[in-house]
Parts: sequence; structure tokens; C-alpha cells
Amino acid sequence: MRYQNRAAAGRILAAALKTVIKNSAVVLAIPRGGVVVGAEIADRYNLPLDLVIPRKVGVPANPEVALGAVAQDGTLAVNRELLAWLGLGGNELSALVREQVAEIKRRMELYRGRPDYPAYHGRQIILVDDGVATGYTVLAALRFVRKQFAPPELILAVPVAPKETAARLEQEVDRLVCPLIPDDFQAVGQYYDNFNQTEDWEVIRLLQKHRPE
Repeated sequence: MRYQNRAAAGRILAAALKTVIKNSAVVLAIPRGGVVVGAEIADRYNLPLDLVIPRKVGVPANPEVALGAVAQDGTLAVNRELLAWLGLGGNELSALVREQVAEIKRRMELYRGRPDYPAYHGRQIILVDDGVATGYTVLAALRFVRKQFAPPELILAVPVAPKETAARLEQEVDRLVCPLIPDDFQAVGQYYDNFNQTEDWEVIRLLQKHRPE
């Protein structure tokens, strides 16, 4: 199974959510690609679309290697084994986290124009991304959403995830919706025909279209 593009993946997810979604639900998407996926769900059910912006925390000597991820309030999801193996102290980790939180704040202003949220407490929340690999960014986002909004039901909806990561994330949510959990997962992009980068202007356009009241 492959997805034509992120919009097509979003439509498949929207169909899979038909029996569980509530009228009061909010779609929270992880930019940038997750916003395209989430917009399809918001379109189908006439729901507000908003953002959660976790950021990968990279290993200092090799930023492409994920040490973990952080959400906008500083909520961390960290690979403790890798942290210990690298011998990174608390001050070094804090510096890495501060750098990413500053970037999150910049993006919140760029995409949304403000850092605060409408009143989402008490509403079903559907967290959406365009796929999951290690799962650290999604994990940081889920933990942030639990703390920030205390939703009665938290659903994670992603088009594709490796089996081990899906099993781990399923423990963090009330429901996982993931149509494709392959045994031979290598990268999210291998399950899309078109996985071109989503641009900032497209994120802003989709948010404006589905702006919460």
C-alpha cells in the first residue's frame, strides 16, 4: 500500500475516523506535512484545524540523529539510553532544548500569529502527522496535549508508522488510527508517491481556511 500524496492519505484517515469522531472534535496537526493531512479530516467533518509544534532535539555532533523531541512548553520525550551513552549533562541538554523551544515559538508566530490557544478543554482531540518514524516528536506532542487540554479522548491519526513505534505510541493515546503498519519500514517517504516538502505558505493557507472560532 502507498499513498498518492498527503491529501490522499488524509482522506483515507478521515474515512477511518468516521465511527469515532465527535462533532466537538479539534484536529491538531504537526507541521508542516501533517497540516495537509489534518486539513482533509477537518474538511470532511467541518472541524477546526490548529497546530502543535514539537521539534526534534538532535545529537550535538550529528543533529540529524534524534536524541528526542520537545514541545512548545518544554515537554520532553528523550532517548535516555542514547543520552547516557553520549554522556550529556543536564546543562547541555537544557541548551539544546532552549534552542528548539525558541524555534517553536518563532513558528507559532509565523503560522498562527499568536502563542495562545482557544478553549479546547473538554473536547476530543485528534493529533495528526503525515507519518511516524522514531516517534519522539509525536510523543512530545501527545504529552503536551494531555497536559495542556486534558482531553476526554485523545486520538492519534497517522497514515504510516513502524510496528514497534506504533505499539509504543498506542500506549499514550485512547485510540490509534494508522492504516499502514509495515514490517519493513525504512522511512515515511517510501510510502508516498509524492512526498514533496510542504511550504510555509501552504500551512498558513490551510490554517486560515479552518481557523478556530
